[in-house]
Amino acid sequence: MKVSVIQLQSQTNKSKNIENALTIAECAINQDKSDLIAFPEMFAFNGGNNADKKNSAEDIPNGETCKILSEFAKSKKIYIHGGSFYEEYNDKVFNTTVVFDAQGEIIAKYRKIHLFDVTIPNGKNYLESDSVLPGTEIVTYNVNELVIGCSICYDLRFSELYLALAKKNVDAIMIPASFTRQTGKDHWEPLLRARAIEAQSYVIAPAQCGEFPDGKGGTNKTWGHSMIINPWGNIVAEVPDGTGWATAKLDKNFLLDVRTNIPVSDHRSL
Repeated sequence: MKVSVIQLQSQTNKSKNIENALTIAECAINQDKSDLIAFPEMFAFNGGNNADKKNSAEDIPNGETCKILSEFAKSKKIYIHGGSFYEEYNDKVFNTTVVFDAQGEIIAKYRKIHLFDVTIPNGKNYLESDSVLPGTEIVTYNVNELVIGCSICYDLRFSELYLALAKKNVDAIMIPASFTRQTGKDHWEPLLRARAIEAQSYVIAPAQCGEFPDGKGGTNKTWGHSMIINPWGNIVAEVPDGTGWATAKLDKNFLLDVRTNIPVSDHRSL
């Protein structure tokens, strides 16, 4: 099965963001014959203040973004892992992934569990919980013969989530992200490779690149470097900089060879 990660520089113009995302996805489909398209975190709307985020939030499954992705999946006969976008919920929102099958039907919904409430080394504050509620459910879904696990961005730092997914025998793990440039340059690749190695699964990590408005008159900088990593921990596809895409084939036989050669799941004792 071929998977394409889509790298974007989403801003606060939702219609333009979605148009850009689908344009790049269509290029990947036409050139690489992708079976599954994976968008980054906040692909439909990225930035703004808390009121902007609330205003961009949608009902799932009846909102604009769901309807557009459903129609695109159906028209192209592909699976879509919808990165993440804001789901409306009372006075706050969820940071939510929605997954569509090749008939345009929703087959999974995951709400980001770990929220990014951090002051990074340059002193900039990120307080995701000011506007976002945490999810609680571990989510997997099936694409053909593969089981795929869900996570989003800051989840990447919490190995217990990936152990839980490994215990569900996932073959691939999605990690759509809008990773900060300052932390990403040191931590993004090592953490992604570690998750692939420890779970003995493919890691599919579409990301935001460049800058987006922070809602306070400034900008937030993202790292990009969308990647697909195999179960041995090797990078097999990457978008190093700028918008674009990268594609790789997920090989079930290679995955089984890795697990046979080092049967970690058989040795797990905790």
